[in-house]
Amino acid sequence: MRIISGKYKGRRLTAPKNLPVRPTTDMSKEALFNILNNYFSFEGLKVLDLFSGTGNISYEFGSRGSDNITSVDGDFGCIKYIKQTAEEFDFNISAIKSDVFKFLEKNKASYDLIFADPPYNLDQASFEKIVLLVFENEQLNDDGMMVIEHSKHTKLDHMINYSFHKNYGGSVFTFFELNHEESEDVKDTGLDATEEG
Repeated sequence: MRIISGKYKGRRLTAPKNLPVRPTTDMSKEALFNILNNYFSFEGLKVLDLFSGTGNISYEFGSRGSDNITSVDGDFGCIKYIKQTAEEFDFNISAIKSDVFKFLEKNKASYDLIFADPPYNLDQASFEKIVLLVFENEQLNDDGMMVIEHSKHTKLDHMINYSFHKNYGGSVFTFFELNHEESEDVKDTGLDATEEG
């Protein structure tokens, strides 16, 4: 696991082997951030990282200048590791141990960017619940974006505020926006656009 861009570009991180995680691969992470770079200036971005695991995505935002990051995971070991890493790199990450669904039900804050990487074996209804909770509780800012990583077996293109999705290997990134117009630049990221239906 490494940080692919920003202040700490190239720095490798080694998480404890006993953490119950499946980190986003470096290649798909780079492709994801190429897309996000078309939409956002990362400095000052308010980020929510759900099912954060090792904190892989949070560190990438931190390295690129985001200074208001909330990482939520239900595993104590993951949260402990995120706190240690955030201190080491001086990232402004608030690491919260919580069931993600309970967090979304109670959370009153809103964010510019929400990233969720649930276990791929989570059922379809649970993936849909993430989308519904975020938008019902108005947790995404008007010009913000939510990204959910999932397997090709999960379909989210029928959900409220769906914008587009991109396939990368066995992973899919589905993007949601309150006001969505797909950028032409997205097509030059190395990800294959997939329009189904």
